[in-house]
Amino acid sequence: MAQVLIIDDEKMVGNMLTLLVRQLGHRAVVARSLKEGLERCAAQSFDLVLLDIFLPDGNGLAAIPCFREVPPYPEVIIITSKGDPDGAELAIKNGAWDFIEKPCSVEKMTMPILRALQYCSEKQFRKSPVLFRGKGLVGESLAMKVALSSLLQAAGSSISVLLTGESGTGKELFAQVIHNHSARAAKNMVVVDCASLPETIIESVLFGHEKGAFTGADRRYEGLIRQADGGSLFLDEVAEMSLSLQKSFLRVLQEHRFRSLGGKQETSSDFRLIAATHQDLQQLVREGRFREDLFFRIRALTIELPPLRERPEDIKDLFVFYLDKLTAKNDQGIKGYAPEFLEAFLKYDWPGNVRELVQAVEFALAKAGDDPILYPIHLPPHIRVRLAQGARSGSDGSGMTVRIPKELSDLSAFREIMDKVYFQRLVSLYRHNEAQKISGLSRSHFYALLRKHNLLPPDELAQ
Repeated sequence: MAQVLIIDDEKMVGNMLTLLVRQLGHRAVVARSLKEGLERCAAQSFDLVLLDIFLPDGNGLAAIPCFREVPPYPEVIIITSKGDPDGAELAIKNGAWDFIEKPCSVEKMTMPILRALQYCSEKQFRKSPVLFRGKGLVGESLAMKVALSSLLQAAGSSISVLLTGESGTGKELFAQVIHNHSARAAKNMVVVDCASLPETIIESVLFGHEKGAFTGADRRYEGLIRQADGGSLFLDEVAEMSLSLQKSFLRVLQEHRFRSLGGKQETSSDFRLIAATHQDLQQLVREGRFREDLFFRIRALTIELPPLRERPEDIKDLFVFYLDKLTAKNDQGIKGYAPEFLEAFLKYDWPGNVRELVQAVEFALAKAGDDPILYPIHLPPHIRVRLAQGARSGSDGSGMTVRIPKELSDLSAFREIMDKVYFQRLVSLYRHNEAQKISGLSRSHFYALLRKHNLLPPDELAQ
């Protein structure tokens, strides 16, 4: 029996959804506000959340990640009284299971609820993302949990995967973990760095060549695509492929057959493709620098790896993990660290992401030598310089000056901006009488706020 949380301030809707959930054989709990819903979700485990958008104390769309990150990570179905393409897009991007417009029939609601609960039930019997821990995939941030969830999906299938993210975020590590936990783990994962292969030899490297195919080809060479037969082919920095090679590789990806240079017959290779790039492939497609048909082929499942600055809560765990790993590898024994050493790690913005963090730990251990404690003096010079510059310039300590927009300089200013955005959206969708009812405000308070934000037409300003 599943637990379903219904968050809707309309009593009739809440009662209807409660009855439906109970008829399906599950338990339902109703909350009338966003605050109450979040409190209930924190106090009790739910498998599914049925969430309204326009609630008295907030917008349901913005709260989706808050519900999704609470164990056991319930699915969320958005239910709204007004269809909105932008709202639907935001809901899906925030991880919603479905987006349903009110009023809706019982039949229309039943199938999404059943499918979501079926999926939740199946999740309990699948491998947990925790199994991937200890392999460098460290962190408890929401961004990391989302990436690990997608990784789990990739490992359980043979679908083509596109890994995106800045340099140093761990794309090759993700690719290796996907391969190692897939049904192809017993075969090779062949790595191709598209950025480092000269244009003149890349086709030979990928497709192979026969003896005498070109000057210097004194023997037959089996290309990397063939070497990946039965395993995985990892194309790192796939955006660096030339357009001519993209055309050739597209056919290989479609048919899994190719001809080596100088060869007379085609050969096959049953490989699983994993590609990675730090560039925006959609933008490259618009610029004509990357084939659209190839783009659609390789992005069957896209996993976006977050930069380290967007998951600062993971920095300490990453530091401790790599400190233990590298001291064990170098047989240096247990190393301690001063509080200010860790503080420096937390203040720095890590433009090179996890790769730079690992290099910083390696540098510190090498410089410390037999010293039992790590101090800031053991950090790489460029990090110490950036932190010192930050201390002088009044930045956040990362060495990069923090430029806070004026309207975000304090919480009250931020709330005022968001109030204006909310009312602009509200009055663009509804007549004033309807908008006032939806906002839950008294008529005088509602019109006072519209006047404050200059949202009343000229003929109503004097009222």
